[in-house]
Amino acid sequence: MPTWGDLLHQLTQRAKTAGGQVPLDEVRREALANLSKLTGRPAVLYASRWLQGGGPTGLQLITLEDVHGFMEVLHGVPGPSLDLILHSPGGSPTAAEAIVQYLRSRASDLRVFVPLAAMSAATMIACASDRIVMGKHSYMGPIDPQMVLETPLGQQLLPAYAIKQQFERAQADSANPTLFPAWIPMLQQYGPSLLVQCDNVLKLSEDLVSGWLAKWMLKDRHDAPAAAETAAKKLNEHGAHRVHDRYLPRELLRGYGLVIDDLEADQPLQDAVLTVFHAMSHTFSIAGAAQKIIENHLGKTFIKQAQVAQVQMPAFIPPPPSAPPGR
Repeated sequence: MPTWGDLLHQLTQRAKTAGGQVPLDEVRREALANLSKLTGRPAVLYASRWLQGGGPTGLQLITLEDVHGFMEVLHGVPGPSLDLILHSPGGSPTAAEAIVQYLRSRASDLRVFVPLAAMSAATMIACASDRIVMGKHSYMGPIDPQMVLETPLGQQLLPAYAIKQQFERAQADSANPTLFPAWIPMLQQYGPSLLVQCDNVLKLSEDLVSGWLAKWMLKDRHDAPAAAETAAKKLNEHGAHRVHDRYLPRELLRGYGLVIDDLEADQPLQDAVLTVFHAMSHTFSIAGAAQKIIENHLGKTFIKQAQVAQVQMPAFIPPPPSAPPGR
């Protein structure tokens, strides 16, 4: 299986024999087909271009529209097993819930591969699997949700936990007439229901993940409900992680109670999964309009683009981004 650099060279060579057209879709679909052939299981890629930068952020996040994408690519795909290659910064927890409901209606045996990073709501989706496969360079993130706030600096995404913590600090300073006036401009940004919404969405994320873990990943444990609740609480602890986008390695996640396999324990499988990931990375680097890809091993694809027009591949390959972690 080709490495990241090998795949870039392969794309360059194949473009020379294709009139300058870079066969991004062809190579990516070949990689997904090879993964499915190796495992004997259907394979689906869900990925966005969040690490390449550029493009509307909203098109890169997990949204309810993604259910439509999964419906498209899973139509005609037999169950009951499914491998999901997941690469996403996260998005809406309620959209993640809808995606999980659909995926688990189609697959009683769901395995999630995290070749590099699945954060926030993507971590929630991974927790709805039967097991997760991660490499030594793979990460997931905390599940504490973020709130959209209109501020004098523009629209900002702020962790719900941090909003609550800031309000509690303001309460503590309210008795001091020399300290409290400094809080007034910040507190004026709080809507009438913001703190209640923060409480509700924090509890929602934790309850969803706890329920999914108990139902699937941890179902064979005698203490499944308690273990699932503990794991969900640890993933939801903003105070322990300090920042919402903290990268959590597999050793830490195992300590939380998640069932995680080592990707490098099976070299052919690691090669196949990382080849899919590298092909996806080249697609986002070269085809700048592509923002999100949902695709199966049979070549059926749902691509979200920043433009309505069909993407025309360039006749040359621009300088590649920094290489991802080695195998």
